[in-house]
Amino acid sequence: MRSLVPKGRISRRSMTCLCLTHSLTQTHNPFASSLHNNRNPLFQFVSGILRPSIRPFSTNFKGGPTPAASSSALMANFSSDSVTYLTQRDAAEIDETLMGPLGFSVDQLMELAGLSVAASISEVYKPTEHSRVLTICGPGNNGGDGLVAARHLHHFGYKPFVCYPKRTPKPLYSGLVTQLEALSIPFLSVEELPSDLSNEFDILVDAMFGFSFHGSPRPPFDDLIQRLVSLHNINEIDQKRPVIVSVDIPSGWHVEEGDVDGTGIKPDMLVSLTAPKLGAKKFGGPHHFLGGRFVPPAIAEKYKLVLPPYPGTSMCVRIGKPPQIDISALRENYISPEFLEEQVETDPINQFRKWFDDAMAAGLKEPNAMALSTVGKDGKPSSRMVLLKGFEKDGFVWYTNYESRKARELSENPRASLLFYWDGLNRQVRVEGPVQKVSDEESEQYFHSRPRGSQIGAIVSKQSTVVPGRHVLYQEYEELVQKYADGSTIPRPNWGGYRLTPQLFEFWQGQKSRLHDRLQYTPYEINGQRLWKIERLAP
Repeated sequence: MRSLVPKGRISRRSMTCLCLTHSLTQTHNPFASSLHNNRNPLFQFVSGILRPSIRPFSTNFKGGPTPAASSSALMANFSSDSVTYLTQRDAAEIDETLMGPLGFSVDQLMELAGLSVAASISEVYKPTEHSRVLTICGPGNNGGDGLVAARHLHHFGYKPFVCYPKRTPKPLYSGLVTQLEALSIPFLSVEELPSDLSNEFDILVDAMFGFSFHGSPRPPFDDLIQRLVSLHNINEIDQKRPVIVSVDIPSGWHVEEGDVDGTGIKPDMLVSLTAPKLGAKKFGGPHHFLGGRFVPPAIAEKYKLVLPPYPGTSMCVRIGKPPQIDISALRENYISPEFLEEQVETDPINQFRKWFDDAMAAGLKEPNAMALSTVGKDGKPSSRMVLLKGFEKDGFVWYTNYESRKARELSENPRASLLFYWDGLNRQVRVEGPVQKVSDEESEQYFHSRPRGSQIGAIVSKQSTVVPGRHVLYQEYEELVQKYADGSTIPRPNWGGYRLTPQLFEFWQGQKSRLHDRLQYTPYEINGQRLWKIERLAP
């Protein structure tokens, strides 16, 4: 983030308050001087104390959207060319202002910056594939950002390690170290680092030097930077290179001119903080993110900052478009425990219940979601996602409109296939069999157990028919809400349940090198008793 502030600048580590008029005049900061002379409309003196003026934030800056913009369409079209890039001086002045009249503390900014870095990493590199993270921290605030990021990465499910060779002997940094030690996060000395970083780590976080660094890196950081540079020389086909994530500016780069001679670190991800620095224009990696969601309107207006809007509650936002992906190269190398015949339940319903309980315990979103496939008399298949609402020995139950396409196809061909996919567990289950409607009593009971809004929605939706617009649905819905506002019973429309009686199960679990486990259950009878034959299928 911000480290090793040059002489003549006020470091956020040592600054305590710039609210007093005398303090402002001593900073030699043109922005502070304009505040003191009360010529800056962004601030005003109230009872002798300088406070930010509260006024609407203009969205009329030329060159692109402003921080006030929030539409997803705007963010999707946001070009990296329209972003504001800061000079070194502007970046330092913004830090000073944040920690002066705007009341931020260094530990607040460091916490938000480190969280932004961790959030950016988790957006692209999932812990299932990139779990081992080495964070290399420098002696200044950039290193502090790295320490904070390591803590958050631990809580996000990664396995962080920290190399912090030049520790800063101040309470803030000592506290960050203590926090990491309490989580049993290993600290590695430079001597303890493996000679080949590519074998031991999946992600390398470069948090050595920030935007205020000057001169040439000194030992041991000069060697650490060269070790990161050397990773780009790995050209062996089967050797996986760890990705490099730089915090705010790649260590060793000129903050405004970038990688001047082309021999510096070439990170795969750059997480700019507050706003990207001029040197970031030379970043050629696939993932550029902005973090540090703490820029107030006063700062944005003063420096005419044009930044992409943050989506939702996210602490990071991508700058520019994501890299184009070769779809043919997308693949997942599954890592799962073996799924063996001698370990499974003899009854597939019991095995399904076991896996369903695992999906529930894993906190997967809508583990009861399933793809329902049907075929009408024309032989054309159709699929859609529906929600499982019950399963027992006699089958799997779901509910729908009896005049929908799937209902029409089931009336013509009363057979279907269900597919459950639980991504977080590398599992899927396929179930096939004949389908019939559940009893009216069962449909009635379930219908009236639903929220009243859902009951009304079932009446409004003549499923699969053409409607002139969404407003028609809203209008009819509101009319029915008023009609049944007295709490009277809402009649069930031509709507109810179906039950699929299973005649085939297939349990699939992903494994390495596409050697997946596939166990198929098919029924047979012995002396009038229904049993299930278990066979392994080729993946």
